[in-house]
Amino acid sequence: MSDTHPAELFQPLGQDDPATVGGYRLSAVLGSGGMGKVYLSYTLGGRPVALKVIRPEFSEDAEFRRRFQQEVRAAQRVQGLYTAPVIDFDTDGAQPWLATAYVPGPSLAHAVSAHGRLPLRSVLLLTVGVAEALQVIHGADIVHRDLKPANVLLASDGPRVIDFGIARAADATSLTSSGVSVGTPAFMAPEQASTGTVTAATDVFALGQIIAFAAIGAPAYGDGNSHAILYRIVHEDPDLSALPAELKPLVTRCLSRDPAGRPSLAEVIEMCHALSPEPLRQGEDWLPKAVAGSITERLRLPEPARTPPPQPAAAPTPTPTELSAPAQPPTAPARPAQPADFPLQPPAPAYAPTQTAPAAPAAAPAAAPAAPGYPTPPPGYQTPPPGYPTPAPGYPAAAPGYPTPPPPHQPGYPPAAPQKSGPNGRIIAAGVIGGLIGIAVIVSLLPDGTAKDKGSSSSAAGNRGSSSGATPGPGSSAAQNQNKNQKRPDPTPATYQGIDITADYQIMLADNPPRPTSGGSNGVHYNHGDLFYSTDMILGKKLGTDNGKLVVLNNAQKGSLETCRTETRYTEEIKLDQLGDGTEICVLSDAGHIAVATYRGKSDSKDASDYITVDLTVWRGAEDPKKH
Repeated sequence: MSDTHPAELFQPLGQDDPATVGGYRLSAVLGSGGMGKVYLSYTLGGRPVALKVIRPEFSEDAEFRRRFQQEVRAAQRVQGLYTAPVIDFDTDGAQPWLATAYVPGPSLAHAVSAHGRLPLRSVLLLTVGVAEALQVIHGADIVHRDLKPANVLLASDGPRVIDFGIARAADATSLTSSGVSVGTPAFMAPEQASTGTVTAATDVFALGQIIAFAAIGAPAYGDGNSHAILYRIVHEDPDLSALPAELKPLVTRCLSRDPAGRPSLAEVIEMCHALSPEPLRQGEDWLPKAVAGSITERLRLPEPARTPPPQPAAAPTPTPTELSAPAQPPTAPARPAQPADFPLQPPAPAYAPTQTAPAAPAAAPAAAPAAPGYPTPPPGYQTPPPGYPTPAPGYPAAAPGYPTPPPPHQPGYPPAAPQKSGPNGRIIAAGVIGGLIGIAVIVSLLPDGTAKDKGSSSSAAGNRGSSSGATPGPGSSAAQNQNKNQKRPDPTPATYQGIDITADYQIMLADNPPRPTSGGSNGVHYNHGDLFYSTDMILGKKLGTDNGKLVVLNNAQKGSLETCRTETRYTEEIKLDQLGDGTEICVLSDAGHIAVATYRGKSDSKDASDYITVDLTVWRGAEDPKKH
């Protein structure tokens, strides 16, 4: 492998970049985006991987972590020819990360920026590849949400779609609900930009944008600030004047403002085959030569980061040859290791001694004569008693003045005499007692009202002094007063009217606005909804939660944050026949959100859909998230 590589592709690690993440040694920076930073690393077998580390701002959000874990596990199920598979991940660490297979190819955004628009055959092969990738992604109950040219990589054997579903994890965090947009404005669908509604058809609109961008060389809705682009997407038609005539029917349908008017992915693939003058077959010639050349550049990877050599171990036990060396003169002893580098006593025996520990002698006894050929121990180095293992040279038995551990109680070895307190012990004890008295005086004089009962303060301080020193414990009056003064401020409520929840659909209180979503192939339990509506042939129709608790309020109660906080009659399911128009329900999610849902009735029997309607008032982050 060549040592040279394009500097703009593989940036060296900076001072703020970690050397390792999750056991992977990082070799270079591949890029960065709104969600985090991407690094190049290698598996133990030498395969390159792209490792994305999530931004700290998202990592600190409990709701993001919960969703990120769900989305990454779902992404593991995506195993398509045109997707980059998830290799490894960690959603619980200080900074969550995931590793995918490294794709040696430029993004569509980079290729168009550097080389201009693609020819018709390349665009058609790009389209069918991305459409096949979306079919696999949607088959795993994932909507990409952020399909754009930067998330489509051009490999030698076809496109690769990356970052599918990850944007959903950030869609309802405290960051996005406070104004941070998830998704790229120029490639959002109208319903995503206006109401936040996201379905599989949302990705089809983004695919139409991808086709137009590749064939025109610019976004179909033009450039400019995000607000102007979003307005054009929602209210105006795209500029397709530079689009090849063959592609206009396909792109026009994909960019329909009505999601129902967009084609299915199977129809997109069928239309591409019909438009191609020759059979579409993926091969290494699917891209123009200039773009294919940038793939070669990305194959010249930097070398894997070297693993640092192991640190030298402690000095080994001397061999018989070393023992026969002449003893060192006692006038120049080797400097013993510092206590910070080694334990203060030798390793404990395999069984515990039964006798009490002997007292430390007032004066250090003379060292026992060294064995023939064994170095004389330095001053303060005590020779272990008979029957106790001898430490290796350079490993101190005990620091000067530190008592030598007692020998094991072996047959024939007399028990040690009871330990007595020497002069040093009395001095230390007196110092400790004096310190405790000082602490008691300080605590008694604190300006928190405790000075009026100095006797009890002194006693409490004395009881705490042996374990926690002068710092008041969490149970002290000062700490309690401080905790009362630091009460969490009530969040500003958000109100939503007329939310229709279809049977076996669910909503998350963190969503802004809350949007009913399917529970996936396993029903409403798949995503652990904060509030779901389900139907059962045996148990009947009901409201429930998989991520918190519910309570129906009495007619005399008014739905409010304080009412929901003080209620204790919580359950996890409520039968629909218990509810009438205007009934209020408190919903508490494990993520710390509290809501009052006002029941407004259910669909008519003549309606084709089975759904209920609720009004919702949500206090996000009203409580600390529960730890599971």
